[in-house]
Amino acid sequence: MNTENRLTQAGLRVTPVRKCVLAELIRAGYPLSQPELAAMKDLHNYDRVTLYRTLNRLKEAGVVHAVQGMDGAWRFCAHSPHTSGCPGNHPHFLCLGCGRMRCLTGQKMPHVEVPPDVQVQGKQLVVYGLCSKCAAARSGKEAE
Repeated sequence: MNTENRLTQAGLRVTPVRKCVLAELIRAGYPLSQPELAAMKDLHNYDRVTLYRTLNRLKEAGVVHAVQGMDGAWRFCAHSPHTSGCPGNHPHFLCLGCGRMRCLTGQKMPHVEVPPDVQVQGKQLVVYGLCSKCAAARSGKEAE
């Protein structure tokens, strides 16, 4: 399904910035922060507020989902349970070295008992550490 179809299916008006943000999230295949999106060639002309509003509107419509890392930054994935993109409802890994987050798809979220008098609005689990590239770089520095 192309970006225009995803937007219209979610009940959103198709705008150039929405199409571009969604296309970049799909293309990346892993969660991106607003600054990472803003640095991309097709999006660097949009101001920060426009990108945040676009991401929030896409999130509200269920087209993307947001994950907050322990570094405090929100990252966004294209939500798509049946096609390319992040299927949601799974853990994520955040590298403390390079700051890149990736989806740990194929793994279930752990079951958590919640009191019966609350309504769960969502779940997220972020595992953090060093990716193989950052771990290797750190090991190389320590060896010197």
